[in-house]
Amino acid sequence: MADLPALFADLVRLEIELWDAVEARLRAELGVGLGTAQTLAVVATVEDCRVHDIVRGLSITVGGASKTVDRLERDGLVVRRAHPSDRRSSVIALTRAGATTHAKAQRLIAAELDARIGGVVSDRALDQLHRAITKLRAALAAG
Repeated sequence: MADLPALFADLVRLEIELWDAVEARLRAELGVGLGTAQTLAVVATVEDCRVHDIVRGLSITVGGASKTVDRLERDGLVVRRAHPSDRRSSVIALTRAGATTHAKAQRLIAAELDARIGGVVSDRALDQLHRAITKLRAALAAG
């Protein structure tokens, strides 16, 4: 039987190590953190993005997502506008600066991940790992 506590510990450590490496590169070369890059990626890919979409996309709290959007709006990376069919909520969109930052961040993230894990294991092994993680996340979400 698999040693689940050891697997959990390794997954957590790997996430921390990769996060720290990518964060350091983004801060050094772009002046933003990984949390900002991840939020911009959700906004860029979700049409009529709302705070709840960020919550779902990043597995964070509503309060955390709302504060992040407030900061990104203050920094000029996103704008909020009234939702066309639901006046109680707003739609979040990238500004021109946000779109530029998003594009640069995605290139830096890909380059750093390639430098850290590309070639360490085969593409097939990475695909299998990705499928396994996706399956585990879906099972956890289903409760």
